[in-house]
Amino acid sequence: MSNYGNQIQFKVYQTMTDPNPDRLPVVYEEWEKRAREVLEDGPYHYVAGGAGGESTMNANLEAFNRWKIVPRMLRNVEERDLTIELFGETYQSPMMQAPVGVQSIIHSDGEIASAKASAEMGVPYIASSASTKPMEEIAKEMGDAPRWFQLYWNKDPEVTRSFLKRAELSGYSAIVVTLDTPMMAWREYDLKNVYLPFLIGEGVGNYLTDPAFCSKLPTSPKEDPTSAIMHWTKTFGNPGLTWEDIAFLKEHTTLPILLKGILHPEDAKLALAHGADGIIVSNHGGRQVDGAIGALAALPQICGVVGDKIPVLMDSGIRRGSDIIKALALGAKAVLIGRPCMYGLAVAGDQGVAEVLQNLKADMDLTMALAGEKSVRELNSSILVESK
Repeated sequence: MSNYGNQIQFKVYQTMTDPNPDRLPVVYEEWEKRAREVLEDGPYHYVAGGAGGESTMNANLEAFNRWKIVPRMLRNVEERDLTIELFGETYQSPMMQAPVGVQSIIHSDGEIASAKASAEMGVPYIASSASTKPMEEIAKEMGDAPRWFQLYWNKDPEVTRSFLKRAELSGYSAIVVTLDTPMMAWREYDLKNVYLPFLIGEGVGNYLTDPAFCSKLPTSPKEDPTSAIMHWTKTFGNPGLTWEDIAFLKEHTTLPILLKGILHPEDAKLALAHGADGIIVSNHGGRQVDGAIGALAALPQICGVVGDKIPVLMDSGIRRGSDIIKALALGAKAVLIGRPCMYGLAVAGDQGVAEVLQNLKADMDLTMALAGEKSVRELNSSILVESK
């Protein structure tokens, strides 16, 4: 049991006499503002931007605003329990770092800094297939800290098979398969800035170190990086996949498989039918389909279909602790944090990411207590009302 939020709150208050005007932000919007100041247009909009007119990004935030917390009183919330259990493992909180690729464009230490912060904070880190650093290097930095691996399903089945094997050997304990990116979306700011970091060698670390991928190249990536990147452009993404292909993944890994990008209840039923071990309700932070449903708006229907058969997680639009509480109350077992961590990374590397995670955890803990609840596992929709 803990009173984590109170401890961090008083720690922040103790800095009131700190004369340093550059101390790290507390307010989410200030993190984003500071990140904008240090990042050039291309990298900033690659992180902050969304698909098309960015209406899905707005829908994510609106979905959280539609739900209101109705606090309960005199419930003895002096000691709280933030722990959750997933796939037989107990985690310190219901927060995970979302898989975000090409973090080297945000900070020179990239994924290593984010993974280090996750390990420090006890927050599971989900390493992206599109990391600039290979998965083995990230795993080495984390030691025994919890980590999952996110898979972008390659057109070449040998590469997909190799990634699964490498993840298992490197101590990743689950596979997160991103379904909503069989191809890149129409992202207007990236097109305006003529910015696709993969073409300059960012975000391809797992591919350039993969034996299956490299076996298809006429020369090694070190000798001819341009040819390697061009081969990557031909094999990244796989729009020909169907539900029957899930069997391929189950054949080549013993790890739990979570399907990320589920928004439609019929797809949740198909995920169950094809043996998925978990679902992540997500619209890729609004980066793939303009005009899509907000992820939180989709969550109750997905949970209604799935019940307790497999865990349902969610991401997209989480900015504060109250957002986490709402997601858990609507049925999510855990949430994935994306952009807030990346703004922290841009501002202060691993220290910035750790600070963002610490503040979110404290905010979540205090909000839960003030709502009259003492365990994240017991949260349910009885503390929420939907405003019309």
